[in-house]
Amino acid sequence: MPRTDRFLDIRRDPHSDELLARGGDSEAHSILQRAGFVAVVRTHETYHRAPTGLTEDNESDLATDAVARLRAAGYHVDCTTDFDTDYRPASYLPLGSSVAHLAERIREATTTEEAADALVELTAAHDGILAALDDVLTATADFHDGLGQPADPSIARRLRYLADEHLHLIRTDLAHTRNQLADRHAPHPGRSTCTGDVPATERERSAVCACPPPPRTLPAPPPPVAAGLRR
Repeated sequence: MPRTDRFLDIRRDPHSDELLARGGDSEAHSILQRAGFVAVVRTHETYHRAPTGLTEDNESDLATDAVARLRAAGYHVDCTTDFDTDYRPASYLPLGSSVAHLAERIREATTTEEAADALVELTAAHDGILAALDDVLTATADFHDGLGQPADPSIARRLRYLADEHLHLIRTDLAHTRNQLADRHAPHPGRSTCTGDVPATERERSAVCACPPPPRTLPAPPPPVAAGLRR
């Protein structure tokens, strides 16, 4: 049975006439956003709408493109006939996939050197991912400086604050973590590759390798008992 988060509905709301997309998982939401939809996040649901100011024809093109992209990715999309299409565009890995690959490298790392080699792609001073993110925030701030609306200078200042304070803290802390790992030159005790060798000093005569036992998991402490009322 297909998962329910593989189903989406794209149509105009019968009351507001807004073009809305509902359903789907986070991957589907990314596809909708790349097609041009705007996320609306509420306590009990997240749905997507068309940007304001579009003509009806523009909205139809937006919806049709989203239907094509979602179906090409294997999603089941229910929509009105105006948005239905047999077109399936070619899909390409987004830029975020290369960053997610670093997470896979760290999950599979067996030594501190391997983890440090993955992290340096984030922390490299000139062309690391975080340095590029700093450039993106600064460029977006510069864009808002000359945009002309009263709130735009405030948005620009906020973006520069994020780059100068929050992102700077992440960059320095993560670079420090990477440098510490690079200096340790140690295997990860829970991920070391098993060689199958048993040293002469092994205490267990029947052991087939020298790998340590798995770490112990301590039981969760019992919940605190409320004190009884004194008479």
